[in-house]
Amino acid sequence: MKSPCASLLAEVRTFRQHHPEVRYVDLIALDIPGHFYGKRYPIDMLEKVAAGSPLKLPQNAVLLGAQGGLFKIGDYCFNDGDPDANRRLVPGTLKPVSWESQPLGQMLITSDGTEAPIEFEPREVLAKVLERLRHKGIHPVVAFELEFYLFDKKLDNGQPQFARDPLSGDADDQPNLHIERLSRFSEVLDDMARTAKDQGIDITVITAEIGPGQFEINFGHDSDGLRAADWAALFCRSTRGVALKHGYRASFMAKPYLQHPGSGMHVHVSLYDGAGNNLLAAHQQQALRHAVAGCLELLPHCMPIFSPNHNAFRRLGATVNAATRASWGFEDRDACVRIPESDPRNLRIEHRLASADANPYLVLAAILVGLEHGLETQREPIAPLNEDRASGIDFPLEMLDAVRAMQHQPVLRDKLGAEFVDVYCENKRQDHLAFQQEIHAREYRWFL
Repeated sequence: MKSPCASLLAEVRTFRQHHPEVRYVDLIALDIPGHFYGKRYPIDMLEKVAAGSPLKLPQNAVLLGAQGGLFKIGDYCFNDGDPDANRRLVPGTLKPVSWESQPLGQMLITSDGTEAPIEFEPREVLAKVLERLRHKGIHPVVAFELEFYLFDKKLDNGQPQFARDPLSGDADDQPNLHIERLSRFSEVLDDMARTAKDQGIDITVITAEIGPGQFEINFGHDSDGLRAADWAALFCRSTRGVALKHGYRASFMAKPYLQHPGSGMHVHVSLYDGAGNNLLAAHQQQALRHAVAGCLELLPHCMPIFSPNHNAFRRLGATVNAATRASWGFEDRDACVRIPESDPRNLRIEHRLASADANPYLVLAAILVGLEHGLETQREPIAPLNEDRASGIDFPLEMLDAVRAMQHQPVLRDKLGAEFVDVYCENKRQDHLAFQQEIHAREYRWFL
């Protein structure tokens, strides 16, 4: 078996052989708000890193706010000297970038698996959850679905404009699910799909959604939870780039139009033992009920993860399939936790609450912790929506309430890490307060 360094070095050298025109590679990782940060490396320096040279970036880059600013969080950022922290290259993620004006490559980096992982790095949080489940003999299989909107490339006084139909030139302002919309926007959608596959992402179904210019992309089921979340993160990056190349803006913003559906991140999760048996199907699906109960119990305390910004809370309870209470149901898209119809081998939950701009590593980590908690406590869930349309558990509908509900929840502090919970909650609190520090024109119209 090759050593990690030998395998990485072979990956870099093979890439250079296939893409001799590429001189620089973006080394990227996802921060807490779900944005990529990193450095652009000359490819010969990347080869040295692959061979074992240290790769260091500021630890506090993970803590950046939604607008890139640093907040004082405990001793981080302003009282710690802004130290560097080791990162490592993620094998198998060195791919060409086709949407930039010059030939580039990109590769994921992470602190998980290093000598001193960053406790609040999103990928490290998920890695710890997956490792704990693995020690318990629980092996998740995961698939993400992401909704997004296409807008015209030009904004109108800062406001998004409907994407132009490539055939008619008119604004695509009619909400519908018609298959013809896939044909009309096929040039950009096909390029998005092709580019995603070039990045190693297993995309499957493409759907025209209800909103004008809204689409959904499904990813294949994967037994590597980290890779499944990597795919979701990388797809957002490549899709935005491809859209700009075609004269559009692609956005995963949760609620860009008040009058049209928001965009969600749906996550399918099944759990297997070492022999490949579906744990959720055990004991005539009793384990499924326990897992659902755990998800619903913790859901109100995970809202800063599922709805990570002010706009994401606008999506809840609005128009189509966006709940305001924690609920579940069989084949019911109004439920936060939906149980799709399937045979016992493929029995799974579909978690539908998270917004499309949530951090995929943290969303998956929170869902898995809920499932784990449910299997441990073995409680019965509330009635499904199929039996009682009023069934549900209230959850916070405003960020500061959500942060308070999350920060002192003992199960989350134990299973996601107390340091992560404290850092994440303070990051969200500070981001929300910073967002409020601007007077909107509406305030002058109403109160001046």
